[in-house]
Amino acid sequence: MSTNYRVAIYKEQYTMVELVEEDSRSSVTICPERGGIAIQCRLNGYELFYLDKETFLDPEANIRGGNPVLFPISGQLEDGQYEWNGTTYTMKNHGVARTEPWEIVETSFDGRASVTLKLTSSAKTKEQFPFDFELLFTYTLRGGELLIEQQYRNLSDTPMPMYPGFHPYFATNEKNIAYKTDATRYLDYNDMIEKKYEGALNLEGMKESAALLDPVKPEISFELSDAVNVRMKYSDLFKTVVLWSVDGKPFVCVEPWMALTGELNRRDELVFVEPGDAVEAELTFSCEPRSAAKTN
Repeated sequence: MSTNYRVAIYKEQYTMVELVEEDSRSSVTICPERGGIAIQCRLNGYELFYLDKETFLDPEANIRGGNPVLFPISGQLEDGQYEWNGTTYTMKNHGVARTEPWEIVETSFDGRASVTLKLTSSAKTKEQFPFDFELLFTYTLRGGELLIEQQYRNLSDTPMPMYPGFHPYFATNEKNIAYKTDATRYLDYNDMIEKKYEGALNLEGMKESAALLDPVKPEISFELSDAVNVRMKYSDLFKTVVLWSVDGKPFVCVEPWMALTGELNRRDELVFVEPGDAVEAELTFSCEPRSAAKTN
């Protein structure tokens, strides 16, 4: 049997799942209990994610780092609330999935290293989001890339609104980064003005985020350091990419979302999952040395 792929499940403060691909020097560590989050991602020998370990270890804290899962919403709601069918609900930023424990469904190390996680609605989630749902996420490490296959299933008898996303924290001290994308405009949430995107964005001093408004090609790439170029490819359901950082912290967030923040209040671009149906999506992380990226 090939020893190139390994899947290890072990217990620290939380149960952890580690995916390993030896020949590409790649590994991914996932914590099902903390929202199904990938807290570590090394591809082709390069560590991509930032992680504030203190927030990760504190079960009451929102994790700063890794790649949090956002569902059913990405971003915030007006006053943290929305109305649905005559009832007002309160929902925390980025929804319910990132704070709930997920279940390990299966693992595989046959030609890949993978784990499938499941999150099912509960009385607790329905206090914020009144729908029965099942999420299945498969994390797959293969060929030096991380693929996250997502299935969002509606178990309710009415259409389920959503606009999920991801919130990856990339480890870097650089705030002024050129993002390769075909977007031409962005919304600056610091002054709520739409501006022309000219190939780079400096997040230094920006307390709020910026959202690329009109990308057509579902991918974005950027230089994470002097050594490595990162690329994310994703399903075209992800309509925008949000850019955010915090001054003095060594990270930038490059976040594929299915709609802009507050969409559950506006309802202009909601994704609806019909009763009994599922919506499927993908997100892939890859990286390569900058010298190789420049020749491609």
